[in-house]
Formats: sequence, structure tokens, C-alpha cells
Amino acid sequence: MARKPDRGDHESQERTSHEEARVAETLKKGSRVTGPAREKLAADLKRKYESGASIRALAEETGRSYGFVHRMLSEADVTLRGRGGATRGKKAAPTP
Repeated sequence: MARKPDRGDHESQERTSHEEARVAETLKKGSRVTGPAREKLAADLKRKYESGASIRALAEETGRSYGFVHRMLSEADVTLRGRGGATRGKKAAPTP
């Protein structure tokens, strides 16, 4: 098969997502993740979370539970973001 012309980062991102999909396939839901596979998964989750992905999105992507992903991020010493949403503080006084 002929190789596509070089398109910069797109191909490397595509290749990376294929590799991650293979990792996710080998880590079936409910299977125990230990040793180097756990360290690699934790590093991948940390990188994606710190790039802006939500815990729910990571859980869906990996086929794992929210709690599992949350625990992996905590084990990887990630500072978790706040929940966000509307705040219930006082409204700022209008400026004259």
C-alpha cells in the first residue's frame, strides 16, 4: 500500500490513537491492570487529563469506570480540577 504524503502531526496523532486503542482493547473492563501496563495507562490518562479531557471522557474512551479513572489519576499525583458550573456567590454591584 502506498504511503500518504506527509501531513505533519496528523499522522502521528492518528498512529498514537491507534496505539491507545490497542492498549484499551487489551485492558478489558474489569480486568486487573498491574505493573508496567498500569504505569503506562496512568501516564496516558494523566497527559490527556492535563490537556483538558474530562474524567468521564477518559472513562468512556478506555471502557473503564469513572471511579477507576479517578483513582488512576489520584495515584499519578494529578491535581484534579474543580467541578465547575454556576457559582452561587453574590452578584457584582453595578458600576455607576
